[in-house]
Amino acid sequence: MFFDELALSDEVLDALWDMHFDECTPVQEKTIPVILEGHDVISCAQTGTGKTAAYILPLLTNLAYDDHDPDKLNAIIMAPTRELAQQIDQQMEGFGYYVPFSSVAIYGGKDTNGSWGNQVSGLQKGADIVIATPGRLLSQMNIYDVDFSGIKYFILDEADRMLDMGFYDDIMTIVRKLPKDRQTIMFSATMPDNIRRMAKAIMNHPVVVQIAVSRPPETIKQMHEFVDESKKVEAVLACLSAKGGLKKVIIFAGKKQRVKELTRTLRSLKIDARAMHSDLEQSERDQVMLDFKNGKIGVLVATDVVSRGIDVTDIPLVINYDVPHAPEDYVHRIGRTARAENSGEAMTLVSPDDMRYWKRIERFLQSPIKDGESSTRSGKGCSGGSRHSSRNRGGRPHTSRAQGRGGFRRASKPRSSGN
Repeated sequence: MFFDELALSDEVLDALWDMHFDECTPVQEKTIPVILEGHDVISCAQTGTGKTAAYILPLLTNLAYDDHDPDKLNAIIMAPTRELAQQIDQQMEGFGYYVPFSSVAIYGGKDTNGSWGNQVSGLQKGADIVIATPGRLLSQMNIYDVDFSGIKYFILDEADRMLDMGFYDDIMTIVRKLPKDRQTIMFSATMPDNIRRMAKAIMNHPVVVQIAVSRPPETIKQMHEFVDESKKVEAVLACLSAKGGLKKVIIFAGKKQRVKELTRTLRSLKIDARAMHSDLEQSERDQVMLDFKNGKIGVLVATDVVSRGIDVTDIPLVINYDVPHAPEDYVHRIGRTARAENSGEAMTLVSPDDMRYWKRIERFLQSPIKDGESSTRSGKGCSGGSRHSSRNRGGRPHTSRAQGRGGFRRASKPRSSGN
């Protein structure tokens, strides 16, 4: 289906045309019409399926057509991390380029650029759309009298991850401040019991849109090696040595303490490694990600904070130092490579304690990899991915093009339709 076949506003279609987006992804095709009809929605879709556009596009269209107070906050988009909130904010700038709606991003971090004051100003002056992490928004609410009486749309992105991070009580505190007559939209990669309980508490007869969790693309060469826990560092070194100084490698560890320890070990061995975890200040995280994107950092050691919500297209290798406990997390992690028409490799180190989780992943993949088939010791593994030329996205014009009315935001438009 093409975007111009949906009942989106002309201004939104203009922005999509400029960004060379013409055809919907499955989650966009199934979710956008239901949101436009005003239903509460639970959409089960993983990162990388275009879910950000699946709620931003109908939100902007509904704001253009509905009866709302332009001097009050009208919509809240909740995200679990600062990185995802920033990414949503960037997508909002592109998709909302021609609409007269303002937005403000509310997330924590070191206040080096007066971000707290800007966030307060946006909330007090009634930005149309608030993009926020739960903790930061609550901090603002505890200090200032924030008027939520105009909220008509409440969107939770990566709801399962927010609950995993312990934000249930924060979300419910925010919900109690919102009008009951609102549209609530929830996106989640999985549907565990706690998500179902929260949906029952905050939603009104939601329509469930189920998008099957996709397998990793064939452009990712998946490998694993059975190794004792004490030998994992050695296995990482062997893999990195085979790459010959390759830049932009991500190593995922299960906990931030493991990230810190592994980073220290690698740096002591003269490996150009940096850590990414939730203990870093926002300015530090921003600088690390900027340096990683620019190729100034060879190895990024990270928790799952990096498995979603970043857009670096030329990562040739991902190493799972710890096996993720959920197959969906495995897909998210290795999905950092082989993006934008590139190929890539994913190596997973499986210790005896990891076996039950690895077997779960193999069952999900339905294509187990034999031990040693791509072992670093055999010389077959970690051979690296190759770059392919980007395809011409082209474009299909929608049938009615309106003159852009201009928005409050002016910024370069992102080239990707979101994650």
